[in-house]
Amino acid sequence: MPGTERPKTGRAPEGQEAVEPAKHVTWLMLIYRVPSEPTRLRAAVWRRLRNLGAIYLQNSAAAAPRTPHSERMLRALRNEIVESMSGQAFLVSTSSVIGETELVALYNAARDDEYEEILDKCVDFHAEVAKEVTARHFTYSELEENEEDLTKLKNWYEKVKARDVLGAARAKEVTEALEDCAKTLEEFAASVYEAEDSAIF
Repeated sequence: MPGTERPKTGRAPEGQEAVEPAKHVTWLMLIYRVPSEPTRLRAAVWRRLRNLGAIYLQNSAAAAPRTPHSERMLRALRNEIVESMSGQAFLVSTSSVIGETELVALYNAARDDEYEEILDKCVDFHAEVAKEVTARHFTYSELEENEEDLTKLKNWYEKVKARDVLGAARAKEVTEALEDCAKTLEEFAASVYEAEDSAIF
């Protein structure tokens, strides 16, 4: 089946409108402090920043390329830290960053790490379908389960792609891997239909 193996590639060091990587990027930087207790406050801020795709420059200082989406989310998070968490937060917008090349590399590496996770799951997808083929479990329930798994992978990719505004290197690799998964699913579906026809006739 296609895609059951994939080559490993090296990584660079470590929303919704695309930004040309060659152009200067405007960055939003959130610098914040929240009370040490309860610990759920820090965890909540971390999750929100992670979902946005922001990268930490150091403890309690995170950055993301400025887009209408990221600005809305970071403004809302800043207000929440100040008004609901009894903390302090400052949101800085700048297009002048010394060491911007390294910052872009860090941001893209974070996206490539997420793409790597999806690629690993694509390998798992092929392995799971292959196991069903070996066991000749050509049933509609198995087909539906595999369709759901592929849909989850595609949705995951769309979320990562939405915050990949600087052109991370592995996006195309994931697109091709998902296409291979779709082909594998089509082949499995054909086997399910063939098994059903054989049972009828």
